[in-house]
Amino acid sequence: MNILILSAGTRNKVVRYFREALRGRGKVVATDMSPLAPAVYEADVRHIVPAMKDPGYLDVIYGICREEKIDAVLSLIDPELSLLAEHEKEFASLGVRVIGSSFALCEMALDKFCMYRFLLENGFPAARSWMDKEEFYRALERGEVSFPVFVKPARGSASMSISKVSDRETVELLFAHEKDLMIQEFLNGQEIGADVYIDMLSGKVTSIFTKKKLKMRAGETDKAVSFRDPKLFELIVSFAEKAGFRGQIDIDIFDVDGRYVISEVNPRFGGGYPHAHEAGCDHVKLILENLEGRETEKRIGAYEDGIYMMKYNEIMIRKGATE
Repeated sequence: MNILILSAGTRNKVVRYFREALRGRGKVVATDMSPLAPAVYEADVRHIVPAMKDPGYLDVIYGICREEKIDAVLSLIDPELSLLAEHEKEFASLGVRVIGSSFALCEMALDKFCMYRFLLENGFPAARSWMDKEEFYRALERGEVSFPVFVKPARGSASMSISKVSDRETVELLFAHEKDLMIQEFLNGQEIGADVYIDMLSGKVTSIFTKKKLKMRAGETDKAVSFRDPKLFELIVSFAEKAGFRGQIDIDIFDVDGRYVISEVNPRFGGGYPHAHEAGCDHVKLILENLEGRETEKRIGAYEDGIYMMKYNEIMIRKGATE
């Protein structure tokens, strides 16, 4: 079985986990638009490709699928998830399975206000959000929300262009300089990350790993500690199965005075996934089992409390990496 990982970037461990799982059974092929993306050098085969928005990008990827006899493909960045899902039939015609959720779900996860509406309409706890700043001001006057709040692009990823705002003047300034912004209430509580696997055959959640985020850096979890709560597991199962996600997803949740509130969802491997993997929640193995036509065993919360993750800097040295 040969796996293609697109936009590998700095996700070295994810590439490494797939290589370890496939050892002797297949190869891992990784791509990126930059020859200085370190994760591509962890793969068995690497390809430097055009930017995702390049009009010829998909043809290049299809060519790699043919050349490397790829069986399944996944991406590690948000915008590319929709692209893969949108062209699922084209990949299928090449004998390639797209690992992930449907186009509609990838788009909903990418559009934070769309996700907010889904949560609201289906009775899931969510951070109150507004696209119309005038509606936000009216809610402010009614005492339904207070400063500070977050102002962020409705469609965005990697925590880019997010501002914590404490007054109307700053809201006005941000809205005057950027389109399609949303305002989200500030959730004053413990931030939690959940790595969740939804069986691609049955649609049932079979693995959940949750961690309390202790320190963040550049939008990613820098330090965290594992914990388990059946009430949180129940919420995650209900949400993921109701929405219809498939495969690996990453959920940001807040514990606000004992009430769990869903903040964001990324239908891919998150930057903190190695914490789950090293604690015993091997979602790479589950993906391969599904690709082999086998449903995965339900092992929700099958890890210990109090396992800490601490990220640290590492370097890679390559000769001729830009050639």
